[in-house]
Amino acid sequence: VFNIANELLLTETAYVSKLHLLDQVFCLRLLEEARSRSSFPCDVVHGIFSNICSIYCFHQQFLLPALQKRMEEWNSNPRIGDILQKLAPFLKMYGEYVKNFDRSMELVNVWMERSAPFKAIVQETQREERCGNLTLQHHMLEPVQRIPRYELLLKDYLHRLPEDDQDHRDAQKSLELIATAAEHSNAAIRKMERMRKLLKVYELLGGEEDIVNPTNELIKEGHILKLSNKNGSTQDRYLILFNDRLLYCVPKLRLIGQKYGVRARINVDGMETSSVAVPRTFLVSGKQRSLELQARYCTTAFIFYFIFCVELGKRAPTPIREKEVTLCMKCQEPFNAITKRRHHCKACGHVVCGKCSEFRARLSYDNNRTNRVCVDCYAMLVGVCPSQVGLSSSSQRRRSILEKQASLAAENSVICSFLYHMEKGGGRGWTKAWFVIPENEPLVLYVYGAPQDVKAQRSIPLIGFEVALPESCDRLERRHAFKISQSHLTLYFSAEGEELQRRWMDILSRAGRGEEPPLHRPIVESLEEEGEELGTANEEENT
Repeated sequence: VFNIANELLLTETAYVSKLHLLDQVFCLRLLEEARSRSSFPCDVVHGIFSNICSIYCFHQQFLLPALQKRMEEWNSNPRIGDILQKLAPFLKMYGEYVKNFDRSMELVNVWMERSAPFKAIVQETQREERCGNLTLQHHMLEPVQRIPRYELLLKDYLHRLPEDDQDHRDAQKSLELIATAAEHSNAAIRKMERMRKLLKVYELLGGEEDIVNPTNELIKEGHILKLSNKNGSTQDRYLILFNDRLLYCVPKLRLIGQKYGVRARINVDGMETSSVAVPRTFLVSGKQRSLELQARYCTTAFIFYFIFCVELGKRAPTPIREKEVTLCMKCQEPFNAITKRRHHCKACGHVVCGKCSEFRARLSYDNNRTNRVCVDCYAMLVGVCPSQVGLSSSSQRRRSILEKQASLAAENSVICSFLYHMEKGGGRGWTKAWFVIPENEPLVLYVYGAPQDVKAQRSIPLIGFEVALPESCDRLERRHAFKISQSHLTLYFSAEGEELQRRWMDILSRAGRGEEPPLHRPIVESLEEEGEELGTANEEENT
C-alpha cells in the first residue's frame, strides 16, 4: 500500500512538471507573441490550451502538496483515500479540456501551417531538453491520459488494502468519483488512438488515399498472399480493412516515404467471402474486384473478421483452444471444474461459461439445426439487442481498467510472452502466466492467465521498479531468472531463454525509469516474420 501511495506521489510530481511546461512555457510564449506583435489572435491560444491553467493550479497548489504532506507523515497516518475523496470532485474540470481536445488539435495543425511565428515558437520550444524531443500535441495528450492512470493506481491500492482498513471506505468512494471522470478521458484516448492509426496508414500509402476522416475506422491491416490467376503462384500483398472499404495494396519499396500503393478498392457493402479447398485460402468478391487470398497461418485475423462480421453461422468457426482461456470470454468470470465449466460457442468459437451460452440458434453450416451459442452471437443471428435476451453484451457496459483482451493487447504491444513468476514472501511457488506491456500503456505490465483471456488478473505500474539478476541468497531453482524491486515489494520472473530474459530486463528497466521503451515486435509476430522471410526467400529462388 505504501509503494502504491508513493508511486502516486512520484507520478504526480512528474505530471505537475508537464503541466508547467504546457501552461508556463508553450502557452505563455504564444500569448506573449500574440499580444506584443499580433502575429495571430489571442483567442487561438486560449482555444488551444482551454482550461489548462486551472488544471495546473489545482494540481500544483492542492493535490501535490496534500500528497507530499501525507507521505511525510505516513507512519502516523497511512492513508490517501481521504485526500482523493476530498479533491476528486475537482477533477470534473477535465471534462472541459477533454471536450475541447479535438478542436485544440485542429487549431494547432491549422496555425502551424498558417502562421510562421506560431510555428517557429512551437518548434523552438519542442527542441528544448525538458520537452524530451516530444511534440506539443504529445504533451497536450498528458492531461487526457492522467485520469485513467489515477483509476488504475487506485484500483491497485484498493486491491492491496484490507477491507477492514480505515481508508477502505474513502478509497472506494474516491474510485467511484474518479471512474466517472475517466469515462470522458477514455473516450478521447480511444478517439485519438483511432486517428493515430489512420495517420499511420495514410503515411504508408504516401498520402494517396483520402482516409483521415472521423467517420473512418481501421479494422485490421497486415500482410497476405495473393494467388495468381495464371499459374497459382503466391505474391506478397498488403490488405487494409476499414469499416467501409477494403484496400488491396502492393509493395512500393523504391519510393521514399511510401511503402504501398493501392491496387484495388472493394466496398464492404456487398462484399462476400467464401472458402476454397486449399487450406487457409478464401475468396473475397466485390463489385469492383474479386481476389483469391491465402493466409500464412490459420489464425490470421482477416479470416476471423470475415467469419464474425460477414458470414456468422454460415460456416463452422475455428474454435479457440480451451487451455488458452482461463476466464469466460463474455462475462470474465473464472472457470472451474464444478460450477463454471467451459463451453464453445458454435457460431464464433469463443470459450464461454454455461450462463453466457444458454442460448440456441439455427446455424446454416449445420443444416440449419439449433446449436449452443453465446449471447452476442444469438443477438446477431436473431436480430435483437443483447439486453433484450436477458444479458448485456460485454461491449455494452463500461469496461474496467483490467478488461483488456490479451490477444488484442499482445497484437499491439511492446513485448509479450509466457513467463514464470513468484512474489517474494507471497507464500506461493512459481506460476506460469502470460505477460503483456501494451504499446499504448508502455509503463504498465498486465498479467493474464492465458493468451486468449479477455481480462487481466493484475496490472503493475512499472515506474520506480529496479531490475536486476537474482542474488545468490535468493536460491531460485529456475534458470534465466530476474527480479524487479520497489521498496519492500520484489517480484521474480523466469524466461524460457537467455535472449527473452535480456529483452524483458531491458524493457522493464526503461519503464522503471519512466522512459517509453523501444518498440519490440511481439513473439507471436516475430514468428510470423520468420515465415514471411522464408516465403520471400522461396519466391526469389523460384524466380
